[in-house]
Amino acid sequence: MTRSLILSTCFAVFSACSAVQIDDYRDQSPSLKMEEFFQGELVAYGVVKDFRGRVIRKFTAEIVAYWQDGVGTLEEDFVFDDGELDRRVWKLQTNSTDNYTGTAGDVVGDGEVTVAGNSAFLDYVLRIPYGDGSIDVRIDDRMYLITPSVLLNESTLKKFGIKVGELLLVIQKQDI
Repeated sequence: MTRSLILSTCFAVFSACSAVQIDDYRDQSPSLKMEEFFQGELVAYGVVKDFRGRVIRKFTAEIVAYWQDGVGTLEEDFVFDDGELDRRVWKLQTNSTDNYTGTAGDVVGDGEVTVAGNSAFLDYVLRIPYGDGSIDVRIDDRMYLITPSVLLNESTLKKFGIKVGELLLVIQKQDI
């Protein structure tokens, strides 16, 4: 019993130490400035994956982004390959140069955005329609600025701490 407890504790400590943190990207470039990248017209191309990593849906999204008085608005209009249309409007409140609070109609509570170097990590709970009701899924959203006009976004969706899906998308500025 003691040996199992020691091994479990060591595994937990090493797992926590190896987790990727936003500060790991502090010196990466190009530098992601939320107010600059998310400004104007953008287009996203992406896939939804199931818990096994298999692509189950594809989508595109047109995004109109603008800032006023420290608040960013991202109007996202999605078109899925099965014809489904979806709209999400994010409001990003500036807390500091590297921290924002994000809200949207289908987000439960506030999302927290932290920016460092070329990266932004967004953590939030998304309410997704499911059957006759809905389920709440935790989203670990990680964005990496590749060039001044291209951002890679990968998300892990979890329910009860278990991965239930993934998103992978590329967002491209249209006015550069």
